[in-house]
Amino acid sequence: MQHYKSFQSVRLIIKPTLEEDAELIYQLMNSPKFIKYVGNRQLYSLEDAEKYIQDKMLPQLHSLGYSNYSLINKKNGAKIGICGLYDREGIDGIDIGFGILPKYEGLGYAFESSLRIIKAAFDELEIPEIKAITNKENVSSQSLLLKLGFKLKGTIVLPNESDKLLLYNIEK
Repeated sequence: MQHYKSFQSVRLIIKPTLEEDAELIYQLMNSPKFIKYVGNRQLYSLEDAEKYIQDKMLPQLHSLGYSNYSLINKKNGAKIGICGLYDREGIDGIDIGFGILPKYEGLGYAFESSLRIIKAAFDELEIPEIKAITNKENVSSQSLLLKLGFKLKGTIVLPNESDKLLLYNIEK
């Protein structure tokens, strides 16, 4: 198997999401905020989560060398959320996304991991611009994007979706 880059921040190990992270993906994607703001991915079992990783995350990792990353607390090894760079249909370029398990929200992990992923994108992966999308109702995500230095560019509707999302970007 090819070796893919992992990253570290002050408190986190940021490693590519693999099948072994199915429990994290299952818990996160079934959390109320994820379903409300991102959507129901219909993961009803750990097997569904493992298949989601295989079908939705690993192909991009294999083709581009980056994708979704699992966030692991350095102190206790707890898997606390995800952050990643996505080549998403309907978006011209690469966008960043993040999600934190409910019990770890509000502790700065989304900011810390996103800042590290942005640095990696610009300095190591040679991505000159990163986009971001968020639900109009997701004020905490909007605030985080602005804190990270993103600028609001307008709105976008993704293919096969009906909701207008806010579109942000940041350039190196």
